Amino acid sequence: MKEVVGFLRQLQANNNREWFIEHKADYQSALAIFSAFGEELIQRVGAFDPSVQGLTLKDCTFRIYRDLRFSKDKSPYKTHFGIYICKGGKKSGYSGYYFHVAAGGRNEGVMSSHVLAVGDYCFDARVLKTLREDIQNGDGDFDDIVRKQLDARLQFSDEDKLKRVPQGFPADSPWAEYLKLKVFCPYFEPDDRFIFDKHVCEHVADIFQTAKPFLDYLNRAIDYVREEM
Repeated sequence: MKEVVGFLRQLQANNNREWFIEHKADYQSALAIFSAFGEELIQRVGAFDPSVQGLTLKDCTFRIYRDLRFSKDKSPYKTHFGIYICKGGKKSGYSGYYFHVAAGGRNEGVMSSHVLAVGDYCFDARVLKTLREDIQNGDGDFDDIVRKQLDARLQFSDEDKLKRVPQGFPADSPWAEYLKLKVFCPYFEPDDRFIFDKHVCEHVADIFQTAKPFLDYLNRAIDYVREEM
């Protein structure tokens, strides 16, 4: 992954069309490395999660070109390579396993760091309500999944919480902190040492495997809402 991150850091420092065209061969080399990693990761995840078996790289990866229509930042290229593995592929609306390597350093926000994440950051309001009902009525089943099965490095963001328990749920619920969540997407930001390890794909897959029960829980709510529509 060193070559991939090295290219992304050069791109971050020269994020313009002229430089990119001149270094197209470097881009293609970095992309080939990440693509090989992605294909292996899809296979590893499919070994413990049958719902993603048969997905292709195209189903799970993204173009490097940024959508500039609504952005003040007119830099034409993303400075990360990412992959999102979920049932039905990246456009299916299901929660899944996300990983990206990034240039880091200059930009603010999570997209500038290396990231592993599971879940989704934007649920339909009906799915969110169903999830909260499942958590409240589940006798601690969701808490057990989060505390006892999910890799401890994957953490929810405190920024993605309501200040109060949402209306319709008891304020003194033992699961109040989960009910306040607006985003069900725990993540962590590994350092270069983790990313550059020759066994990085195996390590990422091992972390993702701990998240399967968590994702099954989320996707059950999505399926329920879709069946009710």
